[in-house]
Amino acid sequence: MRIYLDHNATTPVRPEVIDAMGEVLREVHGNPSSGHAEGGLARARVEAARDEVASLLGVAASTIYFTAGASEANNSVLMGLLEERGGSGKLVISSVEHPSVVEPAACLEKSGMVVTRLAVDAEGLLDPSDVFGAVDSDTVLVSLVWANNETGVIQPMEEIARGLKEREIRLHVDATQAVGKWPVDLQRVSADYLSCSAHKFGGPKGTGCLVAREGAPIHPLIRGGPQERRIRGGTENVAGIVGFGHACGLAANELTERMEGYGALRDRLWEGLCDGVEGLVWNGNREHVLPNTLNLQFQEVPGEVLLQALDIEGVAASAGAACHSGSISPSHVLTAMGLSPEEARSTLRLSVGHGVDAEQIDSAVSILTELVDRVRRAGSA
Repeated sequence: MRIYLDHNATTPVRPEVIDAMGEVLREVHGNPSSGHAEGGLARARVEAARDEVASLLGVAASTIYFTAGASEANNSVLMGLLEERGGSGKLVISSVEHPSVVEPAACLEKSGMVVTRLAVDAEGLLDPSDVFGAVDSDTVLVSLVWANNETGVIQPMEEIARGLKEREIRLHVDATQAVGKWPVDLQRVSADYLSCSAHKFGGPKGTGCLVAREGAPIHPLIRGGPQERRIRGGTENVAGIVGFGHACGLAANELTERMEGYGALRDRLWEGLCDGVEGLVWNGNREHVLPNTLNLQFQEVPGEVLLQALDIEGVAASAGAACHSGSISPSHVLTAMGLSPEEARSTLRLSVGHGVDAEQIDSAVSILTELVDRVRRAGSA
């Protein structure tokens, strides 16, 4: 039986979500835009799901726009600045954003917009005063990741949002990793926009949403229909949206239990590896971090070698590097935190979630401890 420790990449779909989606696929075949009874039934399911998503996030249902996921939502907000501003103005992001923010920001920069990239400290944290110092009258948007996908580090978003609101600067938060694992309440965090994906917390792939507060302009990436109040043309993915809503309902009911359970498993993994592996470094802040995420540097051990060996032994994890054009490039998140390319390449991300238990953690510790020793011995031979 394989051990799945890559829940930050995607999560297994919860059985309850599968059941809810299956019912829609079997029985709800109408187009939500159609005026007949079948269309009305589909439309009702979409709106019920919208209510569930809104309830979890602490916003009005009217602010929820369904998308294919957070990457689309991020692009909608950032690339919409071209339509709104024509390439003028200033965008502020951090140096540890997801590529779905990094790449649109680069496009905006080429169009003439000024892009400021804020540094993080050695633990991956932003200083709110740096955010406030970077904005001025030309700033049209600040776009920041709430919880980092690689390190799990959680930014002080409530303080940042409050300060930006006082300065009348719009804030977009990429909450993809936070939703379902951490309290995300937009009644407390006054962000203008929020992006998230269902598949990060037990929902289906290919479904997510953009939250846009009243008065926060949005411009569609997909045109050609009245769906989602003309923000996203095309027939809605009714089954996916229902699954997303159901996953939100589960998250609302289970969040405290999840945080405690995931945290216990993560700590068990860390403590077990500390007992058996020398030269082990936790990358990122240990207090302001998702309870399910562990980003570890195994000194003098190539991460890609360790990752492949783990896969052979039945453990799924993620490396702290991405493959580009056949070569291994160090993670921009880790190098932004001050790690050298070699240190970044010696990193693994281990993330737990629903279905992982203590027995699996202990097995993973045993396997990983043996593999690290084996790789180190082979390297010194």
